[in-house]
Amino acid sequence: MSDETDNNLPPVDVAMIDIKQILSMIPHRYPFLLVDRLVEVRKSHSAVGIKNVSVNEPFFQGHFPGHPVMPGVLIIESMAQTAAGLVIATLGPEAGIPIVYFMSIDGAKFRKPVTPGDQLRITVTKEKRRGQIWRFLCAARVDGAVVAEATITAMIMDEVKPV
Repeated sequence: MSDETDNNLPPVDVAMIDIKQILSMIPHRYPFLLVDRLVEVRKSHSAVGIKNVSVNEPFFQGHFPGHPVMPGVLIIESMAQTAAGLVIATLGPEAGIPIVYFMSIDGAKFRKPVTPGDQLRITVTKEKRRGQIWRFLCAARVDGAVVAEATITAMIMDEVKPV
């Protein structure tokens, strides 16, 4: 994983993408929208997603009662949604709202539980792009410490048509 303090990063193209913009970019909605904001978007390179973890999240009712822990699969999903935001920011509004499908999740590691009150800072860096296939190096941090990491590969499909 690359360090967030890497001085060789390209300049930031978009300082912040707020929740209203995210809702116009990806099709996810409550209770499955798992990114609140994107910051430090470097088109075709990287983005940082912010997820504020609240005790009011519906998954905490059953995971685990009396000891709430954010499921690792949902941390991976927040990485994927951050990556999808980077893809859409890179492709531009003319791409519509394509669906970003998982193809693979490699090297997933969970280093520390994520609990209510934590703020996930999810860094996704494009490792490779070949046509509609994109691969990202991802790390989720809480207070600067890595809590999860994975390499995800996704395929970009045509625009979502409302049902």
